[in-house]
Amino acid sequence: MKKVVGIRFKPAGKIYHFDCGAFVLKQGEHVIVETEKGLGFGTVALPPAPMEKMPRGKALKKVFRIASNNDHLRRAKNIDLETRAYKFCQASIKQSGLKMNLFSVESTFDASRLTFFFTADGRVDFRELVKKLVKEFRVRIEMRQVGIRNQAKMCGGIGRCGREICCSSFIEKFDPVSIKMAKQQGLSLNPTKISGQCGRLMCCLTYENKTYVKLREGFPKIGKNIHIRGEKGKVIRHNILDRRISIRLESGSEIEMDVNDIGST
Repeated sequence: MKKVVGIRFKPAGKIYHFDCGAFVLKQGEHVIVETEKGLGFGTVALPPAPMEKMPRGKALKKVFRIASNNDHLRRAKNIDLETRAYKFCQASIKQSGLKMNLFSVESTFDASRLTFFFTADGRVDFRELVKKLVKEFRVRIEMRQVGIRNQAKMCGGIGRCGREICCSSFIEKFDPVSIKMAKQQGLSLNPTKISGQCGRLMCCLTYENKTYVKLREGFPKIGKNIHIRGEKGKVIRHNILDRRISIRLESGSEIEMDVNDIGST
């Protein structure tokens, strides 16, 4: 039975599975693995474990070796190359007047390819820019336009909660987030209060949404007219966690009561 190990190439990035062969690997250890683009430098995210059923289709690629001192030195050189490539590309973009926001550069482990990540409002004609980059670095160049949420994930930062933003610390893929989730949780609909650093709705709105949907069952809708103690009133607020509602009576006064007591009045 083959043993499979989970490898990450980026912090909080997707975990890829590899055949670890006879290697005894520990979580956090650095390894060199076979990828579609050649050898890659990764980190053990999930320790080796037996896999009873192998996935259909493509066979799992193998762990090539445990990273050596020379591999770490090469990775350090790649980081220097990425830094130089970023500065040169940024200057070229400014010189050409291109409307694009370059935010990251990644090199393959063998330094045969540089990938430039950027955001832009629309399509960008970067053909002349690519020619300059090829002439300067003499390697294959790939320009990749990504969304603003992907930029936040790759760049990282601190959220309004004071912690590292979720997408760069542990979220592997983005789930759909809607304004309805904020409404379900009774949050302010002010965009500045429910948006993350990327300018999109905060990912954490999804964490408790199912709980709030469940707790909200049995609550009358806000704006619904009901009769309480022989007087007509209108539901104006929900207190989901305490399971209480606020009602404004025709007389102008407000009362608060348990949602379970509505049917008995």
